[in-house]
Amino acid sequence: MHIVALKSPDSRDHRSVIHPDTVKKIIDLPGVTFSFESGIGNGINISDQTFIELGLKAISRDECLSQGSFIITPSSLTIEESNKIHKGSTVLGMLNPFYAVDELKALNQSRINVVSMEFIPRITRAQKMDVLSSQANLAGYAAVLEAAQHLSSALPMMMTAAGTLKPARVFVIGVGVAGLQAIATAKRLGARVEAFDTRDVVEEQVKSLGAKFVKIDLGDTGQTDQGYAKELTPEQIAKQKDLQSQVCERSDIVITTAQIFGRPAPKIIDQSTIKKMKPGSVIFDMAVETGGNVEGSIVDEVVNVNGVKVVGVSYLASKVSSHASFALSNNIINWITDFYNEETTQIDFDFEDEVIQSSVLAYEGKIMNERFA
Repeated sequence: MHIVALKSPDSRDHRSVIHPDTVKKIIDLPGVTFSFESGIGNGINISDQTFIELGLKAISRDECLSQGSFIITPSSLTIEESNKIHKGSTVLGMLNPFYAVDELKALNQSRINVVSMEFIPRITRAQKMDVLSSQANLAGYAAVLEAAQHLSSALPMMMTAAGTLKPARVFVIGVGVAGLQAIATAKRLGARVEAFDTRDVVEEQVKSLGAKFVKIDLGDTGQTDQGYAKELTPEQIAKQKDLQSQVCERSDIVITTAQIFGRPAPKIIDQSTIKKMKPGSVIFDMAVETGGNVEGSIVDEVVNVNGVKVVGVSYLASKVSSHASFALSNNIINWITDFYNEETTQIDFDFEDEVIQSSVLAYEGKIMNERFA
């Protein structure tokens, strides 16, 4: 099996799907050869030579596509690129299938197997492969640092000869993996932190990090069997917005993390709430790439509304690209090593396995997930 690793075609994404500290697990597998797109480590300050010394080969992107039988990618491939891949090959990576349906179907029509790491199930055995969690964790950390840069005051309380400086108030909306890390990071930096989630079950987690859980009675909300928040009704969203705005008014930084898997992000902060906030305060929209939680937020721009900065940054985990690459590469290599058969020197596509069932979207010319059929 000839594994090839591609780099991101987007200059904003500095992550690599391979890392020197992780590829060692796979290069010694019997029957495996490993090549990579030249320059793949530029965003994490790793030269081609470093990978070459580990036993990998540097080749061009076109060579990766035409020579690889197992292609690792950090993003979806174009339809033109899918035509360069040999029939029977496998493409695995963060393929963004809900927004690249045509590209997915093009791969399938070329009888290329497709594995989307976004569909790794949230079960104990698959935690080591969970790219969404590993990248969201780092994104939550980066969001706090990015938001703090736009604030004109410090986060912690400081006792100085010139007087006492009050701690910043940070409000985190959405207590998933990203939200929990944002809470933890803001607390470590000395801020007063409040948090809200539609799932009351996360209250204990919020309190364990030293933050205050904001209770808003929305009636029956709950979560999916994968641990994601369920979509709210229009009435629930209206009530959430109204009570949230009161917390936003007293906050210096508001970080929104609310996303619904496979759906546009819900709008939970509107212009009326923004206009109530203090000039100089910051709203950081972590969902800006999937439509945004904040009315008027724009990808990779800072929008000023009456002195309130609305910030949207793409590829947040890429802000800590070295650790993000280490985690991403580990997730991917764990998938490969779990399903690689050393005797046949191929991947075992056993559809009785829950991870295979969830993550394989196309196999031997058939769409395996009804959402994309």
